Amino acid sequence: MTCGGGEGDDEFEKHLEEEPDPQLDPAKSPGIGSDIEALADIEVSREDVTIGEASPAELAAADTEPVAGDGTASLLADLDAGDPVDRRRAALALKDEATADAVIDGLARAATRDPDADVRQFAVEALTAHETERSAAVAVALLDDDDPWVRAEAVVALDNVDRDAHEGDIETVVDDDHHAVRRNAAISLFKLRGEAMADRLLELSHDESERVREWAAHMLGGVDSDAARDRLRTLTDDPATVVAQTAERALEAEPARFRRQFGALENDARLLPGEDRLNRMPDL
Repeated sequence: MTCGGGEGDDEFEKHLEEEPDPQLDPAKSPGIGSDIEALADIEVSREDVTIGEASPAELAAADTEPVAGDGTASLLADLDAGDPVDRRRAALALKDEATADAVIDGLARAATRDPDADVRQFAVEALTAHETERSAAVAVALLDDDDPWVRAEAVVALDNVDRDAHEGDIETVVDDDHHAVRRNAAISLFKLRGEAMADRLLELSHDESERVREWAAHMLGGVDSDAARDRLRTLTDDPATVVAQTAERALEAEPARFRRQFGALENDARLLPGEDRLNRMPDL
């Protein structure tokens, strides 16, 4: 494994292993500025966002308050319920239950077998909180899931559980056909490889997805090379505002410091316009 960091990078990487990484939060957009004064200034052309199709019950599926205090046995029963909304809520609530064989078995079964993609996504997210070897094994299996948001969540699971051990697995999906998966894989690999990811980031900066270009530009701020700076200057004219803003900020970054701080920013919960977990944005 190659790391492109300077002095202090190894210690910082250990810190990242100990805490959930806010860089893998899709709500966190490095290109969004603070100069928005009116709704007309907000860009809403985010990929794969669907609005207005969810039922009231589906909109409430991420709210676990109705099942707070129900207990593990009740939640596991709900995980096998006929209503997918009940199953989604149960999967999320089991994230906060004590780690036990029954919890691991139930979440693993839901993550790999449930017909509802949201249940599978929520289940692997919850399973990761228990950080067992089985959690990683389930996440590896889900890298081949038919649903892209499940695959994206599986990358996050592997990053959180043990990104070093699963570097090869994460590498297999860096060219996935969905932008969320490519983005998550690139972020995880950058944390492992630092400047050694330079060529790959330059490629991703030409990605058809503005979300991928945005994050490629962000991470190029940690690459100390003329090629990276030249590409960032070009990206300041990108047609997507978030990409252009990200490139401008990346040009101002000090590469070594950027690499040391990558992933340490405050985990704010801002959602981009039109985005939320129920509009199929994974909770990364």
